[in-house]
Amino acid sequence: MTGVQTCALPISMGSPNEDSPVLVTANYKMSFDFLRRELAGRNTWIMVLDTGGINVWCAAGKGTFGTVELVNRIKTCGLSKVVKHRTVILPQLGAAGVAAHQVLRSSGFRVVYGPVRAKDLPAFLDNGLKATAKMREKTFTVRERIVLIPVELVAALPKSLIVLPGFFLVGGMLGPGPFRTTAAAHGILAAWAVLCTVLAGAILTPILLPWLPGRAFSIKGLWAGLLTSALLVGFTWPDAMAPSQRLEILAWVLMISAGAAFLGMNFTGSSTFTSISGVKKEMRLAVPMEIAAVVSGLGLWAGSLLLA
Repeated sequence: MTGVQTCALPISMGSPNEDSPVLVTANYKMSFDFLRRELAGRNTWIMVLDTGGINVWCAAGKGTFGTVELVNRIKTCGLSKVVKHRTVILPQLGAAGVAAHQVLRSSGFRVVYGPVRAKDLPAFLDNGLKATAKMREKTFTVRERIVLIPVELVAALPKSLIVLPGFFLVGGMLGPGPFRTTAAAHGILAAWAVLCTVLAGAILTPILLPWLPGRAFSIKGLWAGLLTSALLVGFTWPDAMAPSQRLEILAWVLMISAGAAFLGMNFTGSSTFTSISGVKKEMRLAVPMEIAAVVSGLGLWAGSLLLA
């Protein structure tokens, strides 16, 4: 989740005036950047809602891109003094969180829903705020899913790298032999396992999304985690002669699968086949099991070091 700073006044694109259109977006960096790019060369106003750095679709589902925030932003921005018309253009994917009739009653501004994709905005604006059927269609192609990967990596990699020194330290303390030798041996395996987790949850899950078994995103992430775990096992198992070494590998299989399942759930708000009630239900069931799997895996990992 990467956010941009909200402003007290609408952001100007070009040289807008009191007749220029007002487009609303979330303070999710990708949403804001895409909108700004497609409006290049046009005179428009952009009003940014504070969604805590969450994209429009997810924020609409949880209510932060919603009626109350929109009305409050219209008032705090003094929008009625900036433009003489009374229309705000919202992303279509924000409709789930906004009650247009309440916005009109509370602020005096009419809500018009723009196209799904920012790239269709120029045609939408030139056509008198009329959207074609294709503009209303939400796709989720491989290319569109790949675009999400850098955002997920920015969020996942720093957190993953923070825990790695702990594995090196504990591996050196609990493992047999000199500290440096055991720290390197167990820490390097941990580093590979962490990378497998991120690869599965943040890269393979979105790319392979339609083909991974299961409807729940945690299950899809789990399958991706099992795939990268199989690669780790394939490279390490033949050289793991001692029972403790094989127990350590199995511990990482458990933790990689759980971690990938957790990361996979990040895409629930990006797909075309989830609902807020389904996401909540999935999280209630999946998160406790993921936590239990990680805790169990850590226990097995520590046990493998003590048995070595």
